[in-house]
Amino acid sequence: MPSPLKCDLCKQPATVHLTQIVNAKVHKVDLCETCAQAKGVTDPSGFSLADLLLKASLNPGPSAAGLRCEQCGATAGDFKKHGRFGCPRCYETFSDLLTPLLENMHKGVTHTGKVPCRALERKSLYDRLTKLELDLTEAIKSERYEDAARTRDEIHQVRESIAPESGPAKR
Repeated sequence: MPSPLKCDLCKQPATVHLTQIVNAKVHKVDLCETCAQAKGVTDPSGFSLADLLLKASLNPGPSAAGLRCEQCGATAGDFKKHGRFGCPRCYETFSDLLTPLLENMHKGVTHTGKVPCRALERKSLYDRLTKLELDLTEAIKSERYEDAARTRDEIHQVRESIAPESGPAKR
């Protein structure tokens, strides 16, 4: 039977095992129940990945160590301890500390949104198409046939822009 893993802090048998992969390198932390509770691992609201898993990358350099956010007063040490910033201004103040962390965790450091641009464009075209179809129905009901013809032509153009690769749209 293999020997049980030991706590990285006190060498007691470990019961809590955390794993993080950064730049294809695996970082593991093994803790006993007592140390896990002391570090807040069993209470997700108090758990700080910054304190346990990112020790090396979160050690503020000499320039970051003296920084303090002008708006909320937070320091780089506060971020290391809690794993959170105090206010939106902290992101600018501690950008030199934050940028390497984000580059390790994500594909970039700029938030680009949750919906791809092409999907937004396509949704906008479908919304426009729906509105035009309602306008066409209304124009026909009220016997405004010239308006209906213009709307029909516009519907045709929108349909072509939605699926140009499928060939000309049928009328």
